[in-house]
Amino acid sequence: MKVDVILGLQWGDEGKGKIVDVLTPNYQIVARFQGGPNAGHTLEFENQKYILKSIPSGIFQEGKINIIGNGMVVDPAMFKQETETLEASGHQLTDKLYISKKAHLILPTHRLLDAASEKEKGNSMIGTTGRGIGPAYTDKVSRNGLRIGDIFHNFEEKYRKATDRHKKMLSQYSIEYDLETLEKEWFAGIEKLKTFNIIDSEHFINKRLDEGDKILAEGAQGSMLDIDFGTYPFVTSSSTICAGACTGLGVSPHKIGEIFGVFKAYCTRVGGGPFPTELTDETGQLLRDRGWEYGSVTGRPRRCGWIDLVALRYTIMLNDVTKLVMMKSDVLDTFDTIKACVAYEINGKKIKDLPFDISENIKPVYVELPGWKTDMTNIKTEDAFPKEFNSYLSFLEKELGIPIAIVSVGPNRAQTIIRK
Repeated sequence: MKVDVILGLQWGDEGKGKIVDVLTPNYQIVARFQGGPNAGHTLEFENQKYILKSIPSGIFQEGKINIIGNGMVVDPAMFKQETETLEASGHQLTDKLYISKKAHLILPTHRLLDAASEKEKGNSMIGTTGRGIGPAYTDKVSRNGLRIGDIFHNFEEKYRKATDRHKKMLSQYSIEYDLETLEKEWFAGIEKLKTFNIIDSEHFINKRLDEGDKILAEGAQGSMLDIDFGTYPFVTSSSTICAGACTGLGVSPHKIGEIFGVFKAYCTRVGGGPFPTELTDETGQLLRDRGWEYGSVTGRPRRCGWIDLVALRYTIMLNDVTKLVMMKSDVLDTFDTIKACVAYEINGKKIKDLPFDISENIKPVYVELPGWKTDMTNIKTEDAFPKEFNSYLSFLEKELGIPIAIVSVGPNRAQTIIRK
């Protein structure tokens, strides 16, 4: 069998978690392949709202295995809090959540280094979540990291060696910190981790594929935040594109099947970095308010703007997307006119390919389309779509060259329409 991949095509926050939850009944295994607790996948069903940070979004579907893959970084303290919150709400996790031995650990000192580094950058800060993601991945690539499998092998010695090195680094910053309190919560999280299935995930996944199981790989953040192909340096620290599913789970590219690319009917971004279609006016605020565009992990207001098809074509190319998923269509329900950026103008010249630098000298070239002025939140089938909305879908499909297979018309699991 194949591994199908679901990932974001913009700057994150596209709504991937909801779609993973919707698609999970078609799979036996859901596996997260990168990122950490800087993700915030929001799911709503049965009058309940859940925010997942490290746990895969298939966890609520019965009889499914969920895997935290080797490409992820895990903060034991936050993991303990997340799992206990879910368990308290009646969700049993132990038998269906597996964790890769090769996933890296976020240490308390990683969080301290993250905060100190961001503070020193001043106005040039990246806008990280402060969860220690970057420093943890930095230790990984510099071969100084600790992995979950290490907790069973001389762990105290390895931990102290790592934190001693971090303390020397922290001495360069003028910050005060209480490491003892952080460590107490962190080591309690280590004990919580030990209660779950800690596995050689690459062997497990490939064996299950050989046995005929279908696997859904879940990405975090978005393709425009990819460490290689995103708007560097305003990016995350991992590979958010489809290639990251291979390295983040230990599967061959030959075993990749469908690639679901998730995007919003407009654009958002959190933190610093270029955003060609950003709206800082009343329209931008209306998008923020109607879409409730505030970070599910940090609570920060998201920057909002019209859909950027230049960037979307780029990420579709990088991922070789086979099916598109459009989220938050209902947020545009009240607009008289909807705009879509189809090209950039740079020094009087129009371009349709994403350039190396998308800084302030770029002027978006828009096409205007009529709004549908219809409340779509109660629509159950695509036959009930307003004609203007169908026109918007057709326009996007023509511009992007990929069918839009799924449309979301609200935050709830039930507000999802699979197109024919």
